Amino acid sequence: MLYSSIKKLVLATSVATLFASCDKKNDVLEPEAEGNFQYVVVATPEGSTSEGADYLLQTGSLTEGSITTVGAGLEQDGYRYYVFHKNKAFSFLYGQGNPGAVTTYALNENGILTYQSNLQTETVQVFGTYGDELILMKCPRSFASPNAGIYRVDAVNPQIVGSTYIDVAQLAGNGEMAHFTGVFQVDNKVYAPYMCIKDNYFRTDLTDSVWIAVFSWPDMTLERIIRDNRTSYIGHYFALAGVSQVENGDVYTFSHAPAGHAEDGIKPSVKPSAALRIKKGASEYDQNYFFNIQEASGGYHLYKAFYLSGTKFLLTVGVNKEETPQWGETNALKFAIIDVETKSFTWVTGMPEPEQLVHVSRLPYVEEDGTGIAFGITVASEYPHVYTIDVAAARATKGLEVISGCITSIGKLTF
Repeated sequence: MLYSSIKKLVLATSVATLFASCDKKNDVLEPEAEGNFQYVVVATPEGSTSEGADYLLQTGSLTEGSITTVGAGLEQDGYRYYVFHKNKAFSFLYGQGNPGAVTTYALNENGILTYQSNLQTETVQVFGTYGDELILMKCPRSFASPNAGIYRVDAVNPQIVGSTYIDVAQLAGNGEMAHFTGVFQVDNKVYAPYMCIKDNYFRTDLTDSVWIAVFSWPDMTLERIIRDNRTSYIGHYFALAGVSQVENGDVYTFSHAPAGHAEDGIKPSVKPSAALRIKKGASEYDQNYFFNIQEASGGYHLYKAFYLSGTKFLLTVGVNKEETPQWGETNALKFAIIDVETKSFTWVTGMPEPEQLVHVSRLPYVEEDGTGIAFGITVASEYPHVYTIDVAAARATKGLEVISGCITSIGKLTF
């Protein structure tokens, strides 16, 4: 638990172990794990940004102590992003136009994070989970090659177990291309929200509608498209968030409504950032439900929504009312707890002021029971720290120090 007693780290000299060529290991110190779990904190070295090569570190606590990328951790070989699923850490290499890789890590019987396997794949931009599998999507941005690749990966014994393609120009059907912003399991279906784009620069004239492609499982056949025009599209490039099925079976979706990017060829939306609902078992949006997040926040645009438990979510919102936070612009954010059923909105206290933020982790850690969520936060003139948020109190507390450049992801594994 985030709020459990602090686990003391005992350092011991390790013996070098050779991994696959995509992976390196520092031969200095490893922590001896106590209890039956470890947090995995992904961080870049000091002086590097969020797109630098990461180190996978482990710790028994997120609330106190200090860990470092110097002489510790598992070094990655480039810009990577992460999924924690089936008690494994999956590290995805972003290879630009080149093939990527899916490298798997897990805790051994002594609680030490170790390399498990490496799988060669396409470089993908979208990834999610379904049961015992991962779903990966390679999203094209050219009408010359409009087929998006969809791949199923066994997460228990990592290997590609299925693949298919969909023509994203045909899917959009409006003169632009569908560009998926996430992929999510909803009951026995796959929901893949998308934005529309005209080219490689994400220019678009279509910012005032919501689209979700619904696929069957496991053959990933397109069954229908769920649409609405009360707000903008769900998520944004590399959002990988925006659709969540809550405990009662209802589905909530979140739209950020882009504003202020007309000079970049993105038509500003006239719709507000908002949440919509699809009732359990329904195939269309509930026209009686609309949560105007932009109004509730005092005029701010949504960045991301993270599901906690019940009907509660953690939101990050941009502080410039004339701009919408975009992928890569993960600083200058405020944090809030909302209840989508009651439409309550509560600002989180205890976080650094938005103008102090240099970087916010892409992937936070959410407690299994939804009572806490932890972000890696970097402010100027300090090493990054993990801030844990008590959901009931809507209060953040500064915790673990990570001697590094920034924290990109946080997860938890057991052994």
